[in-house]
Amino acid sequence: MINFEEKTAYTVEDLRRIVHLLRAPGGCPWDGAQTHESIRRNFLEEAYEVAEAIDEKNPAHLKEELGDVLLQVLFHASIEEDAGRFTLDDVADGICKKLIFRHPHVFGGAVATPDSWEELKRQEKGQTTYTATLQSVAKSLPGLWRAEKIQAKAEKAGFEWPNVQAAMDKLTEELEELQTAVADHSNVEEELGDLLFAAVKIARFFQIDAEDALAGTCEKFIRRFAGVEAAVTAQGRDMRELDVSQLMALWNREKHPENEERKGNHHEQD
Repeated sequence: MINFEEKTAYTVEDLRRIVHLLRAPGGCPWDGAQTHESIRRNFLEEAYEVAEAIDEKNPAHLKEELGDVLLQVLFHASIEEDAGRFTLDDVADGICKKLIFRHPHVFGGAVATPDSWEELKRQEKGQTTYTATLQSVAKSLPGLWRAEKIQAKAEKAGFEWPNVQAAMDKLTEELEELQTAVADHSNVEEELGDLLFAAVKIARFFQIDAEDALAGTCEKFIRRFAGVEAAVTAQGRDMRELDVSQLMALWNREKHPENEERKGNHHEQD
């Protein structure tokens, strides 16, 4: 058993020490056995939970989830410190230098311009071509998000449709190519990817986050699905007992409730 001083309030340094003790011999066997790869998904999940707390506008939840992300940062840094490659202070040193370099208008007396941040990033990373900026977009990002960032960087090189109609024409073209691929039972994955990439372009023209748009559709689907299930349950049946046409009729009723309301009013008048 490890003795640790009880406090009314702990600090980041306390958390750093707790992580070290958990991973040290005599600590927690599970914590000591973890690697960057084994807890990689944990980091992503915690980051998404922070995003959810932000969307909820819930400070208490946000505080908790930020703590979980901070734990992940300290955990990964602890793994590297044990391996002798770098420490948490090295991590802090790197981000401090990056912030100072990217804010010359604050720390160096320069004048900020709309393009200065991106230009400084390119200098910092040694990117000498536009292609290099596209290649720097993290492959681990959600697909729609990554597509948006790649397209935004390509736009800085002048590689952009002149208007939304041109982008819509491209979307139609990609849809036709997907239909051909489906009919031929070949190349479907590639053509589907092209269609999604083209759809993201439309979102950018309207300054819509494609990930947010899809998330909204997912929530809408769940709401309508719940309505369909409730209607089926009210009949004393299971959804699997109905065929697709019956389910779609209920779906359309959920999708266009105003039609049902008009029918009700018509019957009342009769």
